[in-house]
Amino acid sequence: MESRSQWGTRAGFILAAVGSAIGLGNIWRFPSVAFENGGGAFFIPYLVALLTAGIPILIMEFTMGHKYRGSAPLTFKRMGGKKTEWIGWWAVLVSFVISSYYSVIIAWAISYSVFSFNLNWGSDTESFLFNDYLNLTVDPGQTGSFVPGVLIPLIIVWIVVLGILFKGVKKGIEVANRIFIPALIVIFLIIVIRAITLPGAIEGLNAFFAPDFNAIMEPDVWVAAYGQIFFSLSIAFAIMITYSSYLPKKTDLTNNAFIVGFGNSSFELLCGIGVFGVLGFMAAQQNVAVDEVVTGGVGLAFVVFPAIINQFPALNELFGFLFFASLVLAGLTSLMSITETYVAGLSDKFGVSRSKAVLFGGGTAAVISLLFATQGGLSFLDAADYFINQFGVAFLGLVEVILIAWFLRKLNTFKDHADEISDIRLGPWWTISLSVITPVVLGYTMFGLFRQNLLKLFDTDTGNYGNYSDTFIMFGGWFVAGGAVVIAILLSLTRWKKTEAEEEETRKTGEGY
Repeated sequence: MESRSQWGTRAGFILAAVGSAIGLGNIWRFPSVAFENGGGAFFIPYLVALLTAGIPILIMEFTMGHKYRGSAPLTFKRMGGKKTEWIGWWAVLVSFVISSYYSVIIAWAISYSVFSFNLNWGSDTESFLFNDYLNLTVDPGQTGSFVPGVLIPLIIVWIVVLGILFKGVKKGIEVANRIFIPALIVIFLIIVIRAITLPGAIEGLNAFFAPDFNAIMEPDVWVAAYGQIFFSLSIAFAIMITYSSYLPKKTDLTNNAFIVGFGNSSFELLCGIGVFGVLGFMAAQQNVAVDEVVTGGVGLAFVVFPAIINQFPALNELFGFLFFASLVLAGLTSLMSITETYVAGLSDKFGVSRSKAVLFGGGTAAVISLLFATQGGLSFLDAADYFINQFGVAFLGLVEVILIAWFLRKLNTFKDHADEISDIRLGPWWTISLSVITPVVLGYTMFGLFRQNLLKLFDTDTGNYGNYSDTFIMFGGWFVAGGAVVIAILLSLTRWKKTEAEEEETRKTGEGY
């Protein structure tokens, strides 16, 4: 008898997986990455990366979760024994850290949704963000006092997310994604239609799509393509393993992975069209070239877009609200999935009820997130985000793929499992991608990142990431990324509290504890 929670429908799972993949990075990262790496020509390495890394890893993680029927720690334990369990916890800890600051960015978006009604950010949108809204008046490493405009919506974010998770997989996560994802797509389609009808939008789209084929001969462009695919698909930090563990025994894993992968990429393309349509309008208003107004990240969302919205010929407040509402929806669907990873991990490991796991795991993340709602919160968020993504997600992905492909040699086992229940059979491209292409590209990327940042740490002439002090980078960056590994190892050393249901699942998988 199936003891684990299950999705109500296949569509429910796909919407949840797509919702996890579609996040803030799709809107504010992909357009600028594509533009800076060859424009329209970037789609060639991007598509190659999707087919040789993104979808293959999605299939692998879907298969892992489905075969071993557990959270990431339980899956890695059943797959490789006690010696590999810590990798599952590492993935969970990475998700935990990300959730603690990701929630704060959603809180900003909620505030800006309200500001949109009266365009409260004024004409100097940069000064408003850093001085008036975030009240960034302390040095990096100092907290200062709480910022009410961040704290209040942050509390709302956690009430919504934890409330959904309390309801469970089928009645909570699935129902929420059935509402949020269609709403997000409709809202963003409205934004895109408006964007491409603005004066100057065509110049923006020409800048976005104009191909620079010389660029794709550069290794860094290919690294950027693989990096974008890797970060945008929610792979290698426990999410897809956890979500697929709730699938029924009979399900089409390979087709699901293709749908999720191409669904996410389609939304990224839509984001690129919308963003560059608006940037083209801004460039035309300022009588400058499009490349002079291109930016990404927080600056694009909370500085550039409010400035552009100010210049809209009509309905400024409405389109401002729609844009920031889309950020809220995209953020919530991702935050739900990120938080679910450690809720499932705690429940599996310690045999506690879902409610207790949500209360303890989600509650702890919510308390830690308060750090980022202070006057000095932005610097802590900036450092944590950079180091946990570069030396958590990417490095973890490299370790995961090498472990499974080279050491445990599980690719053929997973291939057989996926082929048995999927319409599309996996060919040599899948095993070659995971055993050769992905490890080489990620290995090259990680070597460069470690070398670059370690040199900066010990060479004051070059300066650290963000020009922060050595002390702040050590404790606010390296310790965050390294701490996730240390805590993961400690959690893996604790004893499992086995329930009858878990014992039965162990017998079914034939792996044993």
